[in-house]
Amino acid sequence: QVQLVESGGGLVQAGGSLRLSCAASGRTFRTYAMGWFRQAPGNERRFVAAIAWDGGRTYYTGSVKGRFAISRDSAKSMVYLQMNSLNPEDTAVYYCAAQVDARGTYYSAGAYNYWGQGTQVTVSS
Repeated sequence: QVQLVESGGGLVQAGGSLRLSCAASGRTFRTYAMGWFRQAPGNERRFVAAIAWDGGRTYYTGSVKGRFAISRDSAKSMVYLQMNSLNPEDTAVYYCAAQVDARGTYYSAGAYNYWGQGTQVTVSS
């Protein structure tokens, strides 16, 4: 069983920054690929970013490339999402997800085994 707890969401003005954190349980955290997804009202949950189990590769959806950065600290069982140059379109509930066995993709929500409860990010114009 893996438990994920997100934090760091909040209200920020357009152009501002936030750093989301995800604390993970599980003794084999360092073997998990990790992802961030977001869901705006009326929309499906969508991929934002992912990081491979060893941190060697990262993946982003096109709209956040160059603005967001995913990282991990396996010694602390933490995953982070640094979000810069935020705009109102980034407003959503952000979810941390763990992929505990290789699924061949990082981009699909169905490829992840465990989810956090989400943290709200609101960007005002």
